[in-house]
Amino acid sequence: MLEDFQAFQLAKQYYWCCKRLKLPRFLQDQLLRASSSVALNLAEGSGKRTAADQVRFYSMAFGSLRECQAVLELEKIGNEEIKNLGSQLGAILYTLTRKKFEHRVE
Repeated sequence: MLEDFQAFQLAKQYYWCCKRLKLPRFLQDQLLRASSSVALNLAEGSGKRTAADQVRFYSMAFGSLRECQAVLELEKIGNEEIKNLGSQLGAILYTLTRKKFEHRVE
C-alpha cells in the first residue's frame, strides 16, 4: 500500500537526502526529526478512515516539511535535489490537504 503512495515515496527520498547533509548537531537532529515526521505522518494519515483524520496528519506532514525547508534556508543549503524533492512534496501535500478539506466541507 505505501509503495503506491507517491507522497510517502518522495518523503522517504527527502529524509534520505536530509540524512546525508552535514549541519551543526542541533540542526541536524531537528532536521532528521522533522523529515522523518513528514514520512511518518503521511503513513499514519493514509491509514485513517475519515477525511478529517487524514487532513490532520497530512497537515502535520506539511508543517514538518516547512520546518525542514526553514532549516535548509537557515544553513544556506543549495542542494538542488533536496530543493526539488521538497517542492514536489509540498505541492502534493498541499493538494492532499485541500482536496480532503474541500471534501469535508461539502
